[in-house]
Amino acid sequence: MDKLIIFDTTLRDGEQSPGASMTRDEKLNIARALEKMRVDVIEAGFPIASPDEFESVKQIGKAVTGSTVCGLARALDKDIDRAGEALRTAARPRIHTFIATSPIHMEQKLHMQPEQVIDHAVAAVKRARKYTDDVEFSPEDAGRSERDFLCRIVEAVIAAGAGTINIPDTVGYSLPFQFGELVGELIGRIPNSDQAVFSVHCHNDLGLAVANSLSAVRCGARQVECTINGLGERAGNASLEEIVMAVRTRQDVFDCDTEINTTQIVPTSRLVSSVTGFPVQPNKAIVGANAFAHESGIHQDGVLKYRETYEIMRAQDVGWSDNRIVLGKHSGRRAIMDRIQKLGIMIEDDEMDAFFAHFKELADRKHEIYDDDLRRLALVEADQSDQGVYQLIDLEVTSKVGTTPVARVTLARGNEQFDGEASGGGPVDASFRAIEEIVNSESELQLYSVNNITTGTDAQGEVTVRLRKNGVVVNGQGAHTDIVIASAHAYLNALGKLIREPGRMHPQLDHI
Repeated sequence: MDKLIIFDTTLRDGEQSPGASMTRDEKLNIARALEKMRVDVIEAGFPIASPDEFESVKQIGKAVTGSTVCGLARALDKDIDRAGEALRTAARPRIHTFIATSPIHMEQKLHMQPEQVIDHAVAAVKRARKYTDDVEFSPEDAGRSERDFLCRIVEAVIAAGAGTINIPDTVGYSLPFQFGELVGELIGRIPNSDQAVFSVHCHNDLGLAVANSLSAVRCGARQVECTINGLGERAGNASLEEIVMAVRTRQDVFDCDTEINTTQIVPTSRLVSSVTGFPVQPNKAIVGANAFAHESGIHQDGVLKYRETYEIMRAQDVGWSDNRIVLGKHSGRRAIMDRIQKLGIMIEDDEMDAFFAHFKELADRKHEIYDDDLRRLALVEADQSDQGVYQLIDLEVTSKVGTTPVARVTLARGNEQFDGEASGGGPVDASFRAIEEIVNSESELQLYSVNNITTGTDAQGEVTVRLRKNGVVVNGQGAHTDIVIASAHAYLNALGKLIREPGRMHPQLDHI
């Protein structure tokens, strides 16, 4: 089993993503997280770019001892000397030098002939070897370079002392079968290819960076350059987490593996997201919030019976605490029963149909059902004291700036329905007055309290209403994503208690 070297360029190529600039301290924090993850090579930056970049590379080189620290340099003397100086005190330094090799780059950008490009590449590798024995060379835009020319320049730089040859798909132009063939052909045709590790650096312009990288690994590449969360210029780079977990999960296909501590993937992903301000999309593989979440009832049932039915990896292996059963409108009974049992909620078998029906009603109004929602729903099911008294059939409230709110309510008691209408100081006040138009309870409202059960703008509001009549005090509760409806339910809940137990006295009150 070969080792697949993981070369992380989050701090260099990742920072080139517009808006992803990092401070020196932030870079150091990320470098330490990468070291903890056991990343083999950390490309700390481009020392010639600025004095601060130079200091960042220098500081990371001093602080990180468990990973190789790399500095990028163009095939120019000043770049290489600057990188060498930045890495002078590093425990394990590497200089990564590059020059473009595609016809369009050589002609339009460099204005150089192919032979001149080879001479510059060889000279750069030899100069870098004065600072460190660990030198990497990249023929920029290799994906669009002529293969014969690539073979010539790579053979020359290996002879000059480059121990790693990185083949970049700089503009994300290649397709997986093409890129794998390219790497395999270079390894097969270049006489001294066995004296270097072949690496790949793929961009995601066509969404193929990971696929291209894995194709190259299948064809002999033994280093992959990648970034946390796929961060990088334009559409980004190959995602480290996807590369690592694809190889780890499909050991039936790959004859190599990494030494990455995969449990550090999610914490490092969150750190990079926090530092750069680039959120991770929920459906992002491995590190997205939904990567191990299940809402479909069919999927939930399968996962609860046997995790591997719908999960090819364990959530804990990449740093999540567990997979997540998302309760929502697609959830089935098994997932709901499993969750309420874990919460210690007791629902009798003959009550489950009603509980499930009310769950579905809530899920239609609220995308995700949280544990506190379930607890509240169970309490409502256990306390149906307004059942058989007054049921809320319909409630319509008109509330407009500059006008008095008006509520129209329809209640049912047994087989009869009653309509009421009233205005009030606000939509809740108008609703209570409309209810009283029907029931005429002659009770006194002593408390009206609202709390949110969970977070978010779609959270259920929990309303408590306290009514008093003839010395009897009762509390009613109601919950709904619409706070006015929740208030009406709470009022009716309290009224039901007053009507059914008119003689019950609050223990802390004297009889009046």
